[in-house]
Amino acid sequence: MDDRRRASTMTYILAIDQGTTSSRAIVFDAKMQPVASAQQEFEQFFPVSGWVEHDVEEIWETVLKTCHDALVKANITAKDLAAIGITNQRETTVIWDAETGKAIHKAIVWQDRRTASFCDELKANGHTDTIMNKTGLLPDPYFSGTKVKWLLDQHEGSRELAAEGKLLFGTMDSFLIWRLTNGASHVTDATNAARTMMYDIHVGEWSTDMCDILDVPKEMLPKVLDCAADFGIADASHLGADVPILGVAGDQQAATIGQACFEPGMMKSTYGTGCFALLNTGADAVPSKNKMLTTIAYQLDGVPTYALEGSIFIAGAVVQWLRDGAQMISHAHETQELAEQGSGDVTIVPAFTGLGAPYWNADCRGAVYGLTRDSGPADFARAALECIGFQTRDLSEAMLADWPNADQSTLRVDGGLSANDWAMQFLSDMLGAAVDRPAGVETTALGAAWLAGMRAGVYPDAKGFAELWACEKQFIPALSEDERSNLYAHWKRCVSATMMV
Repeated sequence: MDDRRRASTMTYILAIDQGTTSSRAIVFDAKMQPVASAQQEFEQFFPVSGWVEHDVEEIWETVLKTCHDALVKANITAKDLAAIGITNQRETTVIWDAETGKAIHKAIVWQDRRTASFCDELKANGHTDTIMNKTGLLPDPYFSGTKVKWLLDQHEGSRELAAEGKLLFGTMDSFLIWRLTNGASHVTDATNAARTMMYDIHVGEWSTDMCDILDVPKEMLPKVLDCAADFGIADASHLGADVPILGVAGDQQAATIGQACFEPGMMKSTYGTGCFALLNTGADAVPSKNKMLTTIAYQLDGVPTYALEGSIFIAGAVVQWLRDGAQMISHAHETQELAEQGSGDVTIVPAFTGLGAPYWNADCRGAVYGLTRDSGPADFARAALECIGFQTRDLSEAMLADWPNADQSTLRVDGGLSANDWAMQFLSDMLGAAVDRPAGVETTALGAAWLAGMRAGVYPDAKGFAELWACEKQFIPALSEDERSNLYAHWKRCVSATMMV
């Protein structure tokens, strides 16, 4: 065992969950139970319609603050930690100075659509097949590669500095590891690399062809490691003791791991700001004919496990919009009671930043259908929850068309919105399948913790971990097939109308 792994006496794991709207830190004990957590939101910047940015210094501060707060709440110090696991918002892009660590621009968030016109150029120039064949992705602003190009284009001389290794690119995991290790480690894991549109998921290395197409110097890219690996040592100057970073996975892959979806055919869906469904396809990198993404679910011992993924840009963010934008509710939990009172006549297509899978329309914007003078907050609340179920069915049908081996009987769910019983029941009704909500709600952080803890020798292997998974509540379909089909057909008409505007 590597001398940096200190499982003999240090049995706690610190999971850093750096999300789209907040940073969290959770301390897990030797039995993989969360014992303390801390969370802090940070500002969202919208400089132009369709643009979304984050201040990386603010994110860094929230990460450190939540880590310290979680340790205090757990009544331990960093000396009690066997390892750190990190999970992060994927695709969000940072370029920073290799000497000072300062970003050259605010982070461009995964939701950002500023590179839509360049993605259209990629399609027009015939690059779609190359992108799909090498990366498993589609030419869309969602992914990091076009964001990197935009940043280099905007900052004169930056491309030359990047080619000299003086500017570094990373997703949030890379940036945090670089900061935590005081610049000693410029690394990422295979799941985050697979979301950049620059990584060849079949050969397991950065693609020269993709870097040439995007005009991104390979010298600025991080080294790619397994999800459970030696990512570096978090320096004592940050947490109070040196702690090895041993686990990293993008948030949706971490949730897949936390849901113990280790067998081909298993599927999970996470409901946070967006909705992300992953279907484990095992050793097969299944090419999609239905605009799903082919990606890496996780990589252990140098062996990638692949997945089909469907990404919905707006899920829980619809509820946030009801609260903060439309100001129809004061708290997210109000939607459950309101939805029960709603008529069902209103339909929201939440294309606030375009539509993700399986439509991939970056230009359309949100629309509301079925309004009357009687429409009110209850109708909007119900429509907000219903559109999440409709969008998940979009993903499910596309995935099953691509890979019929999927387990169609059950969907494992997690994320903040999964706590809403009304939404989960409607989801089950739309899918015509059981929806299982796990007993442990911290699946994303747990996935990162398990990777680090397993590497440190504190936690069991994948088989042992899967045996510990437990269901807290199962939702069973209650609608008839005719009712389900009619509702879904109406949804499809609304989406079609939205994309025509």
